[in-house]
Amino acid sequence: MNASTVIRLVAGREISSRLRSRGWLLTTGLLLLAVIAGGVVLNFALGSSSATRVAVTPQTAALSAPLTAIANASKVDTVTMPVADDAAGEAAVRDEKVDAALTGTESEFTVVVRTELDPALGSALSFLQQQVALAGAVTDLGGDPQVVSQQLASQTLQVRALDPSPERDGAQIVAGYIAGILLFIALQISAQQVAQGVVEEKSSRVVELLLSTIRPWQLMAGKVMGIGVVGLLQVATVVAGAAGTALSLGLVETSSIDLGATMLWALVFFVVGFLMYSLAFAALASLVSRQEDVASVTAPVMMAMIIPYVIAISIAPWDPNNSLVAVLSYTPFAAPLVMPMRIALGVVETWQVLVSLALSVALIPGLVWLAARIYSNAVMRTGARVRIKDAVGRS
Repeated sequence: MNASTVIRLVAGREISSRLRSRGWLLTTGLLLLAVIAGGVVLNFALGSSSATRVAVTPQTAALSAPLTAIANASKVDTVTMPVADDAAGEAAVRDEKVDAALTGTESEFTVVVRTELDPALGSALSFLQQQVALAGAVTDLGGDPQVVSQQLASQTLQVRALDPSPERDGAQIVAGYIAGILLFIALQISAQQVAQGVVEEKSSRVVELLLSTIRPWQLMAGKVMGIGVVGLLQVATVVAGAAGTALSLGLVETSSIDLGATMLWALVFFVVGFLMYSLAFAALASLVSRQEDVASVTAPVMMAMIIPYVIAISIAPWDPNNSLVAVLSYTPFAAPLVMPMRIALGVVETWQVLVSLALSVALIPGLVWLAARIYSNAVMRTGARVRIKDAVGRS
């Protein structure tokens, strides 16, 4: 058999065994359930922030429009509800049908609340009271309050930012977090499966039977390819579930996020990241013969995964253009974890993504050669841990 046929057979064996395993099905189901539940909780949280309700009587109905305008300008979502009289307004407050009621007259109104007045609504009502007093004073002086109000409303504060920050909405921040967390979990699980598979075959002496008919690098390539396909299927399933939840619940209707591009780049960077990490894990795992020793030999590569992830998840959602985050998004091994977060946050151009991708892809041929050399020289040696120096230098 030629090399491609051997690699395809080994990959098919890995795909078949992994897809039937309960662990893979359980992990995929839990991740899918987590993103769907997260979307439902987010939708509930956004929907639970209902508008502040204020009851107005026929005597205070004229205050509805200015109150709504003032409150909305102060980022206080407010709606007014007409009631028959002052008593009806007080009853609505007592029964918690409204948050406050304006009783009395237009020029001398009283705010009725159940326990205490919300500070944000109180600020809006205080400003409204000042406007009413100003209108009364203008009328007493023989002027037109409406003309004065229009002139005041036309005066806007002019602000010029020397270094304006890019606008980002809540959906972008949430997507950034999901991209970072999902890729970290998926890459960690998939790469560890490669390492565990290598040691399992080595400790059980199965590798000796396999290598009697195929070459070591073919076995390693097939294993990496097979587990990579399974991992990609898992990530694609979870990403599709997250996107479907967001679209069905309308979580991105008012967002500027490019959901399609974010999903596509997340899958692309998973493939690149998996190739880099799985090659490193496969090579290092071949140095030991026991599952208990896998963590010790793969610790340096694991740290190369954890450190960029922690930095990115802590800084990127709030400062995606931070110099450290930007550098990490172009650095191989770190880029697959950091760049997808910056893509979700909408702060990178397509050419920047392609440059980051090219730098990581350029490293893969060297990793393939090094990993194949280490794996070929170490996988047949059982017993004591093989030193990297011996595995690399041994012909």
